[in-house]
Amino acid sequence: MLNRSRSMTTVVSVLAVCTLSYAYAQTKWQDDAPGRVHRIDVAKLPAPFATESARQFPRITPKPDSAQLKLPVGFKVDVFTRDIEGPRVMRIAPNGDIFVAEEKSGRVKVLHPSADGASVASSTTFVSGLTQPFGIQFYPAGAQPQWVYISEINRVMRYPYKNGDTKSSGNAETVVAQLAGTVGGHSTRDLVFSPDGKKMFVAVGSASNVAEGGPKKSPADIKTWEAEHGLGAAWGDEANRADVLVFDVGSNKPGKPFATGIRNCVGLAVQPGTGDLWCTVNERDALGDNLVPDYSTRVRENGFYGWPWYYMGDHEDPRHAGERPDLKGKTITPDVPYEAHSAAVGFAFYTATSGSSAFPAEYVGDAFAVFHGSWNRADRTGHKVVRVPMKNGVPTGEYVDFLTGFVTADSQPWGRPASVTVAGDGALLLSDDDANLIYRISYSR
Repeated sequence: MLNRSRSMTTVVSVLAVCTLSYAYAQTKWQDDAPGRVHRIDVAKLPAPFATESARQFPRITPKPDSAQLKLPVGFKVDVFTRDIEGPRVMRIAPNGDIFVAEEKSGRVKVLHPSADGASVASSTTFVSGLTQPFGIQFYPAGAQPQWVYISEINRVMRYPYKNGDTKSSGNAETVVAQLAGTVGGHSTRDLVFSPDGKKMFVAVGSASNVAEGGPKKSPADIKTWEAEHGLGAAWGDEANRADVLVFDVGSNKPGKPFATGIRNCVGLAVQPGTGDLWCTVNERDALGDNLVPDYSTRVRENGFYGWPWYYMGDHEDPRHAGERPDLKGKTITPDVPYEAHSAAVGFAFYTATSGSSAFPAEYVGDAFAVFHGSWNRADRTGHKVVRVPMKNGVPTGEYVDFLTGFVTADSQPWGRPASVTVAGDGALLLSDDDANLIYRISYSR
């Protein structure tokens, strides 16, 4: 249907600023501004419980008339559609249609953009009756995919698809019948394929904050467990959780852990050019305002990223003190740590080199990460989109504020950005699953 409710969101263009936060220190959301550079020094993290653990869940308020979203000079943001309910992950079909997961509603919608790409001309439901759908991918890659893969909370399905379809045209096939033995806790399940299409990666978040009170294993039992499940893999209710799993496409063989100790990898991506697998991760809570940093990172095969025993390298979680000394020195420090409790939930590489709304050339190859907004911090953080710079395909370790302004002067958020994707005309689409809308960020020369 035609989207009659499209409206312009006020934008203030801001010149880049050069404040660098190289030593770890608590920053304030009031200082967020396009161009502000952040860098978390994991060697200078505070001690656990240096501050009390706060509980300040965001209660989204209506957008105040005075609220202004802020972007770098030359960029603007508009409402792309309001004809959406709780939008999370978005993926672009070869013909330019936008597939959107409505996680809570159990649907995947197809949005067909208008001729100028500025709004949604029509929308249809591709499939409904799903259980918390999240990840969406077309397979095989290229102009003529045959399937749409959709990950639900505990399985992966695929649906017949030909370019331009707006509804499922055939019976679904079960690709993975069960991802893990439990479904509580973190529910998002993103998925991507390897560049050659032979491997499918699925992220499965943990069932708990930090696996407290779980069953104990002897060193011998741990060795046996890890031989099958990977270094540092948790067990009990956390078996096959806090992992990125890998499956052979076209095979009935069960999947196996590709990387372990990743508490909640909400966003998966494959880096163009390098083929590296990336995760954007919600880290654990209740250690204080400034622990533990969220992060985006390249994911190494058989790599262990610390959860639940360690974080940010060899920092031991005091709630598991002394339990796994064998893992010390074996944990991988993530590439790009973010302010603790930012709730990093979305991640996409910017790939557009042409199009009416394409960003300047220096953005190509960089990534954008989305911060959903904090709850476990006394002074709010997140509620923004940041740029993740790359140099020769390698992350610099910094991140730069790109879109800010979702929090009012009295610390009340009016938006919870959730996911980004690059549209066919080069614009960046941003979903807000609490405000039930999708924004379109464009650039004009």
